[in-house]
Amino acid sequence: MNSEQLKQAVVAALEDLKARHIVALDVRQLTDMTDYMLIATGTSNRHVKALAENVNDELRKHDLRPIGTEGEQLAEWVLVDYGDVVVHVMLPETRAFYDLERLWSDGKMTAPEHP
Repeated sequence: MNSEQLKQAVVAALEDLKARHIVALDVRQLTDMTDYMLIATGTSNRHVKALAENVNDELRKHDLRPIGTEGEQLAEWVLVDYGDVVVHVMLPETRAFYDLERLWSDGKMTAPEHP
């Protein structure tokens, strides 16, 4: 699965559980660490955690496992690292505070396409 297909699979998994304000940032020109950063908002800690778990569950069907996952305990901000795609699922307040879209503003925003 290439990075574009991986991005699309993550978006689909987020949309399945009604993630809000999904943004895909193409950061290939900015860093060698990843190709895309996906940022999504959950409505509660429980929703944030469920969104991250759904991403892992759906990608497991393609025999993909995350390199790492952080933040599941508090679930204010859960980061799921798939190498070519890094997923940030956050509560609205956390997303506003850290404002990753501004931080990575030189990254090209891409439409979160469906698989």
